Amino acid sequence: MAGRSTLIFRAERAVDERVGSSSFLRRNVRKVFPEQWSFLLGEIALYSFVTLVLTGVFLTMFFKPSEHEVVYTGNYPQLRGTSMSEAYASTVHLSFDIRGGLLVRQIHHWAALLFVAAICVHLMRIFFTGAFRKPREINWVIGTTLFALAVAEGFGGYSLPDDLLSGTGLRIFEGILLSIPVVGTYLTFFVFGGEFPGDQFIPRLFTVHVLLIPGILIALIGAHLMLIWHQKHTQWPGPKRTERNVVGSPTFPQFLTHTLAFFLYVLGALALLGAWAQINPIWLYGPYRPDVVSSGSQPDWYVGFLEGSLRIMPRLAFSFAGHSVALNVLVPAVILPLVFFTLIGLYPFFERWVTGDDRPHHLCDRPRNVPTRTALGVAAIVWYGNLWAAGGNDVIAEVFKVRLEYTTWFFRVGFFVLPVVAFVVTRRLCLWLQRSDAEALHEGVESGTLKRLPSGEYVEVHDRPQPEKALVTRTVHPGELVRPIPDHVIPLPTPGRVLAQVRARLNHAYVHYTAEMPTPDERRELEDR
Repeated sequence: MAGRSTLIFRAERAVDERVGSSSFLRRNVRKVFPEQWSFLLGEIALYSFVTLVLTGVFLTMFFKPSEHEVVYTGNYPQLRGTSMSEAYASTVHLSFDIRGGLLVRQIHHWAALLFVAAICVHLMRIFFTGAFRKPREINWVIGTTLFALAVAEGFGGYSLPDDLLSGTGLRIFEGILLSIPVVGTYLTFFVFGGEFPGDQFIPRLFTVHVLLIPGILIALIGAHLMLIWHQKHTQWPGPKRTERNVVGSPTFPQFLTHTLAFFLYVLGALALLGAWAQINPIWLYGPYRPDVVSSGSQPDWYVGFLEGSLRIMPRLAFSFAGHSVALNVLVPAVILPLVFFTLIGLYPFFERWVTGDDRPHHLCDRPRNVPTRTALGVAAIVWYGNLWAAGGNDVIAEVFKVRLEYTTWFFRVGFFVLPVVAFVVTRRLCLWLQRSDAEALHEGVESGTLKRLPSGEYVEVHDRPQPEKALVTRTVHPGELVRPIPDHVIPLPTPGRVLAQVRARLNHAYVHYTAEMPTPDERRELEDR
C-alpha cells in the first residue's frame, strides 16, 4: 500500500515538473459554480454531444457511405431482393444484423434531437435573463454558431441512410441550391457530383458529417467552456450575490460529482428512449427513388420551420434581362434563415447600442423586469412556431378535415400578425407581474389569517415577504441609461437625425418602458444588502 502511494506521488510529481499541473489545479479546483436548475440546460447539450460522439464512432464502423447499387440479401424479409444503395443496405444491416446496432442507432438519433433542442432552450434562457451582456457577447455568438451547425449536422446525419424520407429532403435541398442566382447550378453539380441524385453526394456528406462539422463543434464547445471558466458563471440575484462574486459550490468535489451524475442521467434517459421509443424506421420507408414521394413526409423538428416557410411562400417571380428570376425558394429557404441566424447572433450588440449600457454584468435579469426584450423573445418564438406548424399544413388539413388552402392562408397571415400580438401581450403581462411584485413588497403577502378590528371589521393580515424573495422581486430600473429624445428645431430628416431619433425611442422602449422607478433611497438600500 505504501509502495502504491509512493508510486502515485512520484508520477504526480513527474507530471507536475513537466506541465505545471499542481499550480493549475490549486488555482481552479476551488472555483465556484452557482446552483440553479436552468443552468443544467447547457450541460444537457454538452452531454448529448458526448453521447453523439460515442455512438457515432460505433455506427461509423458498420456504415458504408456509398451510392453503389446492390441487391439486399439480409435478414429483413420485406426488403430481400430489392435494389438499393450500399448506404441504405448497410443501415438496414446495422439495424437487424448487428447486435445492439438498432439500439445505438436510435440512441444516436434521439441524442441528436436532444442536442439541438437543448442548445435552443439554453439560448432562450440566456436571452431572457440577459446573460449575453458584456463580457459574454462572444460566447453568445459562439452559441448561435453552434445552434446553426447543430441543425446542419442533424440534417446531414438524417440524410445519410439514403431512405425515401431522407431522399425527399435531399431533393428539397437540391431545389434550394438551384434557387441561388448565377451560381446555383454550379453548386448543385459540385455538391452532388453531377445531376441529382448523382453518385458522390453520400461519401462527401459522410466526410462532412463525421469529420468537418464535428471538428468545428468540438473546437467551439471547447472555446465556449474556456470562456465560461475564465469569465465566471452568471448567477441569479440573491443574498450576498453581487456583480463581483459568485455564490455556489466549488468545482471539486461538489460540482464535479453533480455534473458526472447528471451525465449518467442524460445517458440513461437517451438509452431508455433508444430502447422503447422507435424513431426513424427506415425499413418501412424503403430505399430512395427520385420518382417516389411518401405521403405526409415530415423532417426532424429543427428544420420544420424551413419546410413551413417553403409551403406558405406565395409565387414571387420577375423577368430580368431576358431571364426569369424566381424567388419562391430563394427567399424562404436561403435569405430567411440567413437573416434569422444573423439577427440572433448580433442581438447583444444591438441591445448594447440601444441602451448604452457598457458595464459588465454577472447577475441575471428576471424576464419580467425587461419587458421589451422579453416581448421580442416571445414574438420570435411565436414566429418560429408558426413556421414550424406550417410545415405540417397538409397533415393539419387532413386531421381536421379543412381545405389545404385555408391552413396555408392561416399561416401566411400568422407570419405577420401572431408575433405582433405576442409582443404586445407579453410586454403588458411583464408590467402586470412587476406591479404585482411591487404590491407584495409594499403591502405584504397574503397570510390566510383574518383579524378582527375593534370596530368589528375583519381584515386579512399580510406578512412581510422573506428577505430573499424581497431581494429578487424588487426591480432596479437604471434611470441613468435613459436617453433624452432629441428635439430638433428644424426637423430635417437627415441620416444622423433619423438615427438619433430611432436610437432614443428604442432606448425608451427598453429602459424607460417599465413599472414605477424606485426612489434613490430604495436603490441604495437594495445595493447595500
